[in-house]
Amino acid sequence: MIRLSHRDTLPEALRGAIVALGNFDGFHLGHQRVAEEAVNWARAEGRPAIIATFDPHPVRHFAPHVPPFRLTTLDQRAELFAAAGADAMLVFAFDDELAAMPAENFVRDLLAGRIGAAGVVTGEDFTFGKGRGGNVAVLRDVGATCGLGARAIAPVLLDNQVVSSSRIRDALKAGECDVAARLLTRPFAIREVVVHGDKRGRTIGFPTANMDMGHYLRPRYGIYAATGRIVATGQELKGAANLGVRPSFDPPREVLEPHFFDFSGDLYGQEIELALHHFLRPEAKFDSLDALVAQMTADCDRARELLSDSRGDAETRR
Repeated sequence: MIRLSHRDTLPEALRGAIVALGNFDGFHLGHQRVAEEAVNWARAEGRPAIIATFDPHPVRHFAPHVPPFRLTTLDQRAELFAAAGADAMLVFAFDDELAAMPAENFVRDLLAGRIGAAGVVTGEDFTFGKGRGGNVAVLRDVGATCGLGARAIAPVLLDNQVVSSSRIRDALKAGECDVAARLLTRPFAIREVVVHGDKRGRTIGFPTANMDMGHYLRPRYGIYAATGRIVATGQELKGAANLGVRPSFDPPREVLEPHFFDFSGDLYGQEIELALHHFLRPEAKFDSLDALVAQMTADCDRARELLSDSRGDAETRR
């Protein structure tokens, strides 16, 4: 799938596309419904389908001090967009220039002009342009003057509540992996490169693949049953992961440390996508190394049990 910036000149084959427009961080059930409408519209009219997102997230641009909250990287979104049927991913590079652009110019000059879109699909609550002055009504009214159609998708409900990125973040911060997975339609996953750590794990029989959380949202600190995928090869791994500050060791330092069962290869420098399936317990400080090892053994046994339970995995995916 082609990935483009809004500053690029779009290939002629992509002009006249139907564009799904939103932040789409997480690409949850609601986002998927917007993308589905755009793809179906495009296919019905023999047009290309583009899914457009923003990077950095507008909140990160206006308030760089806020704690990390990202649910997906651009690479993850690209894979999800392709699986949804998009012909291209368009990234609006959110900077001062884009933030200051009036909503009318965003529609007329960017969507209709530079991108040459024939139609746009958004969620009903989507806003854009300087001071968030644009909404679905502006999109329709201005679009009508320049040959740009517009459709809006109503909020998607699950358990009588609106599916939203905020709801997913709240679930993850509470350690509710199953809730987040139902809203996302897949487990929450962190994709990062394995880096060198202090190698304490291998000295006690639990070697780990250290990963930096970067700009990802921090789920509840604790121990998780997790699966890993080596991005370069597609190899799937099962394990238990610690996310937190390791209170049994000094100095406290935030780490994400998955231990993969029955694996002895070298993962340094490899990009891993680590999916969190089940929250096992909060972090704890142990009085002795023996007590820590005993608990880690119990954690791994429990993680193996949960990850081998096909019924539990199916429930997580629903």
